[in-house]
Amino acid sequence: MNIALWICAGLLAVVLLTGGVGKLIVPREKMAAMRGAGWTADFSAGFLKVLGAIEVLGAVGLLLPAVTGIAPVLVPVAAVGVVVLMVGAMVTHLRRGEVMSAVGNLVYLALAAFVAWGRFGPESFIG
Repeated sequence: MNIALWICAGLLAVVLLTGGVGKLIVPREKMAAMRGAGWTADFSAGFLKVLGAIEVLGAVGLLLPAVTGIAPVLVPVAAVGVVVLMVGAMVTHLRRGEVMSAVGNLVYLALAAFVAWGRFGPESFIG
């Protein structure tokens, strides 16, 4: 179970880090022209930067506290934050009729919910 939780958290961290860094460094106009990122045209550049920073912090929060052993309670807190983030992403995609993107967000939501559930409690990081 512990290995499955590490794999899920790592996968989510890679996805969040990739998306977050992209939102932080790619200009909004260029991002809006990318396949699957048309939704970015509906939001301001500032909002996308904040969203990117939140995603990067989520990625860090899923792994760093557990790896260092410093405040590991932050891992399930970060995972719950990712669940909330994915609910917002699903709503955005469904409003635009992007069902496949919403399904992808649902998968990430399920992974984050699994991590939040599995990492909650005093014995959650031991085999």
